[in-house]
Amino acid sequence: MKSLQILGIGLACACLAACDDKTAATSPAPQQVRVIAAASVQYQPGAEITGEVKARNQTDLSFRVSGRVIDRQVDVGAHVRAGQLLARINDTEQQADVSVARAALASAQAVVKQKTLAFERSRALVQSQVISQETFDEARKDLTSAQANLEAAAAALATAEDALSHTELKAEADGIITARSLEVGQVVSAAQSVLTLAHDGPRDVVFDVFEAFFLDGPPLSDVAVAPVGDRALEVHANIRELSPVIDPKGGTIRIKVRLQENSYWPLGTPVVGILRSAPREGIVLPYTAIASAKGEPAVWLINDENLSVTLRKVAVSRYRKSDFVVTGGIAPDDLIVTEGGKFLKEGQAVAWEGK
Repeated sequence: MKSLQILGIGLACACLAACDDKTAATSPAPQQVRVIAAASVQYQPGAEITGEVKARNQTDLSFRVSGRVIDRQVDVGAHVRAGQLLARINDTEQQADVSVARAALASAQAVVKQKTLAFERSRALVQSQVISQETFDEARKDLTSAQANLEAAAAALATAEDALSHTELKAEADGIITARSLEVGQVVSAAQSVLTLAHDGPRDVVFDVFEAFFLDGPPLSDVAVAPVGDRALEVHANIRELSPVIDPKGGTIRIKVRLQENSYWPLGTPVVGILRSAPREGIVLPYTAIASAKGEPAVWLINDENLSVTLRKVAVSRYRKSDFVVTGGIAPDDLIVTEGGKFLKEGQAVAWEGK
């Protein structure tokens, strides 16, 4: 009987030992990860935007009367001087209007001359009481009416001559023709833009910036600008004009940067500009640290007390080329998993090394 008791105790011990071995075999080893200590740093949101050199003053030229184009003397790229003839439209109608107006003016002048003589004669006669006061008043009225008609005829002639002068399109300033939309034989309407003149003088760089850039606030005034083909020619310039409205077609905001006089680049030169916003505070993490919690950005945070990990949602203010900026959800000195986090589970034990 005693032997059976000893045998039972031995079997029980063997079973317990086997259970311990099984438990030990099924307990996973801590997951090896690499971590980084979160640190608050100063970062400066920025973007590289391509733009174009344009004249600060640019004018769309148009005829002030309608007609058919009979002469064009310039093309895109031509440098013109103020007052230079650029194009003409058929002026037959305007010439006829001038002739009619001149004839009407001559007729009005003759009538005024006639009415003036009649008035002078009537004044002499009324003084000698040969004619009545009523007849004299009628002669004065006729003279006043004739003089008014003369003034109207003179104004009509001036209008006709002005319309005739508008059949010629002339440059209003020295500059370069940058766009053309007319050909000989084409019928153009009054006020229809046919040529674009970029005035000589100061140059601007024009950028069309997507509105998302302004979520970080307006850019700083200083902008680094360089031709796309030669970044070594980089210069610093200041923002001259910031459009207060968004372009409804492209969803962009136009920024004009004033070029220095010693940076005289040709019109149309493609350039790149580096725009920056005011410095901000945040925690910068590499892209390898980002995870997802039900579709929202998160990171694996190490719990120092039990050496396990927990998934923590974070507020990302900006995604950059090789990292992202966190402004909420974690604090400085928190240990964040940067490598080995793809297969982690909530509460899993980890072993780590710093980066």
